[in-house]
Amino acid sequence: MSSQATSAAGGASYASAGVDIEAGDRAVELMKEWVKKTRRPEVLGGIGGFAGLFDATALKRYERPLLASATDGVGTKVDIARRLGVYDTIGHDLVAMVMDDIVVCGAEPLFMTDYICVGKVHPERVAAIVKGIAEGCVLAGCALVGGETAEHPGLLGEDDFDVAGAGTGVVEADRLLGPDRIRSGDAVIAMASSGLHSNGYSLVRHVLFDRAGMTLETRVEELGRTLGEELLEPTRIYSLDCLALTRTTEVHAFSHITGGGLAANLARVIPDGLHATVDRSTWAPGAVFDLVGAAGQVERLELEKTLNMGVGMMAVVPAESVDAALTTLADRGLDAWVAGGITERGERTDGAELTGDYAS
Repeated sequence: MSSQATSAAGGASYASAGVDIEAGDRAVELMKEWVKKTRRPEVLGGIGGFAGLFDATALKRYERPLLASATDGVGTKVDIARRLGVYDTIGHDLVAMVMDDIVVCGAEPLFMTDYICVGKVHPERVAAIVKGIAEGCVLAGCALVGGETAEHPGLLGEDDFDVAGAGTGVVEADRLLGPDRIRSGDAVIAMASSGLHSNGYSLVRHVLFDRAGMTLETRVEELGRTLGEELLEPTRIYSLDCLALTRTTEVHAFSHITGGGLAANLARVIPDGLHATVDRSTWAPGAVFDLVGAAGQVERLELEKTLNMGVGMMAVVPAESVDAALTTLADRGLDAWVAGGITERGERTDGAELTGDYAS
């Protein structure tokens, strides 16, 4: 019996199982205008094909091009977006989490793909998510060459969703940044975060909602806005700022401050034999970090292992490059400061540590 006859007789169909193909097609149409804004000259075709195409002859200008890749999501921050019904900022977070990992090695972001999983396709909602991803790609200087929207009825509620992405960048082999370049006497420059970014939200939600009984609509005077507005603040995208640094001065390494906190992420780029010290007194974390700590009576070390504490990216530069680096970042409107330095490790067993007390 044909599928048409089965459907007419009351048999099962994809739609009756909860998957709406027409809604998915409408979502693709709505997102096309936003994806088009991310286009780079190397991109061929548009969305809707089975694969995104990127003209690799653009890499001919490199002597020895190294491709850098990364993949990530935004964690339980999606729950904040869902509860607030705001879907056009979470994409900024996704791009930041992927592309700011790629730029750490000095790579230029080239292109990205996304994966959006929903319980039910609401075309306008999916398009809003892609809008945010596209806007993030523009801020990172990369193209959004494709993606996938998957409808999972029965596994996710109708309003539930999650996002993930993967990206690719390129760096000249002899300009690759990392531990091999770092020397004793280098300075550590901190770049301010825009807030919590996209890490630690399981702790944040537990502390503020479950323990403190706050709601997303609660106005917090120290924040100057509602809790929901603060928690949904998009993750800062540092990709172009970091690339600007590599063009204007010497940089030895970057560290993207994500899950695990400042010390653990900085330690990932510190070579054996050297030690990074970061002085807490060089900055004051934003009010949201104090709020989480006080509401949950979270010890400082636990906060620092989970949250970025006001620093989203760090650069390790030679001492003679500090002034040029700070000038470049200031010209780009990014708050940055010398937060510490690199010394011989000596008897220490850890690669990086925080010292002192935060500025008030």
